[in-house]
Amino acid sequence: SVERLCHVDGIGPGKAVAVAAAFELGKRVAAEDGVGKMPQMDSPRRVYMNMLPQLRDIRHEECCVLFLNHANRLIGKEMIGRGGLESTPVDKRVILRRALDRKASGVILVHNHPSGNLTPSQEDIEITDRMSKLFALADMPLLDHIIIGNGDQYYSFKENSIMPIHR
Repeated sequence: SVERLCHVDGIGPGKAVAVAAAFELGKRVAAEDGVGKMPQMDSPRRVYMNMLPQLRDIRHEECCVLFLNHANRLIGKEMIGRGGLESTPVDKRVILRRALDRKASGVILVHNHPSGNLTPSQEDIEITDRMSKLFALADMPLLDHIIIGNGDQYYSFKENSIMPIHR
């Protein structure tokens, strides 16, 4: 944050704003680069690697949704919720509308746990179940829900066999 950068020797408020802006620009370029090339999201590890630049080192929870075509190639991604240290609000109707607008064939939820604890909360499990049911009605599967922790860590509902299947 700008406030933290100001505590570094030799960085005043003006320079701190410029450095923070450069970090944000880098995140946006990294995020757009993945969408432009339509990478295939065929494994939780690929999803993790795609989302790490956007969700790394954030001290609050953010939830993103990845929209995929029939070949599981990324056709769009969007940050759909910003929260506090332990949760973030997610409106499933908004996500469904955005997926329908993009003519997505599948969806993956991704959010971070700033604490580094990858264990899904009860709320994480419940929203995954509700989203899976909703998307099944639209014949558009929720393919996975991935939690990103600190460093080289992630948790995939699919890999851990707790991804609900609704048809």
